[in-house]
Amino acid sequence: MKKNSRTVDLEASLAHLRKDERLRRLIQKHTKPELRKTRNAFQSLAESIIYQQLSSKAAGTIYKRFVALYDADGTQKKFPLPVEVLNSPVDLLRTAGVSNQKASYLIDLARRFEDGTITPRLFASMTDEEISKHLIQVKGIGQWTVDMFLIFALNRPDILPVGDLAIQKAFQRLFKLRQLPSAKRMQQLAAGWRGHRTVACLYLWKSVDN
Repeated sequence: MKKNSRTVDLEASLAHLRKDERLRRLIQKHTKPELRKTRNAFQSLAESIIYQQLSSKAAGTIYKRFVALYDADGTQKKFPLPVEVLNSPVDLLRTAGVSNQKASYLIDLARRFEDGTITPRLFASMTDEEISKHLIQVKGIGQWTVDMFLIFALNRPDILPVGDLAIQKAFQRLFKLRQLPSAKRMQQLAAGWRGHRTVACLYLWKSVDN
């Protein structure tokens, strides 16, 4: 059975990317990446909002406190539903360490899920561009958040997050550039990776992980 062309085919991507000498060296040096498709789009997007502009450690603490707000008896194992977040006062979210601005973003996200503006069941039939336009309607969700969602939640195969600083630094290192490349320059340099740029980026992240 032919794999869904809208989902990463790791082996096919590796076969293609190994044709690039620079990437071949990265592929040989690092372990294979792992991707798991999300089962909860609301959770993935809410988590992205919470993590924006924070260190992983600080954001992780706030994220755990946020989830715990909806676990009064200590038995809830699932992420809160959009309707639960929508009905939460901002002051409650603030007690978890969520800023006023991010609280408004989370509530707006929940509202969009509840009123049908965001319909995850349609994602499988939508292009990357359509999903991007779909999600950017939400307060606090920009192209970087969309790109991360397309890569890590939906496992789309051809995403190049030109706004990600680590990817910019990886390009600078890989191509021995004097300065961080522009988005246009990154698109040009990655032209030969087209169709498989998600896996290329997973290795680029590994190359600057330390």
